[in-house]
Amino acid sequence: MNTFSSLDHVRIILSHTSHPGNIGAAARAMKTMGLSSLYLINPKTFPDKEADVRAVSARDILEKIRVCTALDEALDNTVLTAAMTARPRDLSHDVFNARQGARELLRYARQHPVALLFGAETSGLTTAEVSKCQMIIHIPANPEFTSLNLASAVQVMAYELRMALTENETEPVPLAEFPASFNELELLYAHLERVMIASDFLDPQKPKLLMQRIRRLFGRARLEKEEVQILRGILTALGKRW
Repeated sequence: MNTFSSLDHVRIILSHTSHPGNIGAAARAMKTMGLSSLYLINPKTFPDKEADVRAVSARDILEKIRVCTALDEALDNTVLTAAMTARPRDLSHDVFNARQGARELLRYARQHPVALLFGAETSGLTTAEVSKCQMIIHIPANPEFTSLNLASAVQVMAYELRMALTENETEPVPLAEFPASFNELELLYAHLERVMIASDFLDPQKPKLLMQRIRRLFGRARLEKEEVQILRGILTALGKRW
C-alpha cells in the first residue's frame, strides 16, 4: 500500500477563515506531515499574498485548494467528519482527544474520504456546523490558556494522523462494510424530517432540538449504505399512509 494513500483521503477543511496567513501556515503544516487536501469555506480573503508567504514551500497545496460556498459542498462524498472544538455542547457527539480521533479517522481513511473541520479563528465552529459531523476532537491544552492558533491546531492533528499511520495502530474497516456517505445521510435526514412533519410528529414551527438529536443518534451508529437504504425504504412505505 502506498504510504500516503490513507493521508490522501483526509481533507482539512477551514471554515470562514479571516486571516489569509493562517491558510498558508495550515498548508505548510499539512505538507510537513504528508497531507495535501485543503478545502476552504467562504474565506474572508483568498487568494492572498500573505497566504503565499506563510505557505513557504507548500504553495503547491494552495494551488490545489478547493474553495466552497457551503459546508455540504466541502463534505461531499466523505464518510466520517470530525469537528475540531473544545467548547462543551448541549448535544455532543462522541468526543475523542487528538490521538484517539486521528486513529479513528485513519480507520476509515484507508478506504474512504474523511474530513477534519476547523472553525473561524475568533468564534470557532457553529452548532449547525458541528451537527454535520459524526464526532468531536479536542486537543488537550493548559486549562488556564486553551487558545490555540488555527495553523497550530492543524499541525497537531496532522502530526497525530501521521503517527497513527506510521505506528500502524489502526485496523482498516472490513471490506464487507460500506459506510454511508455524507450525501446519503443528508438525504436520509431530509426524508425523515419530511415524514415526521407529515405525520405531525414534528412541528416545523417549533422543531426544538429534535433533528440535532437524530443526527447525534445516527452519527454514533455510523450507518452503512445498506442500512440507510433500509431506513429510507421504511420511511417511503410509511409516507404512503399520509
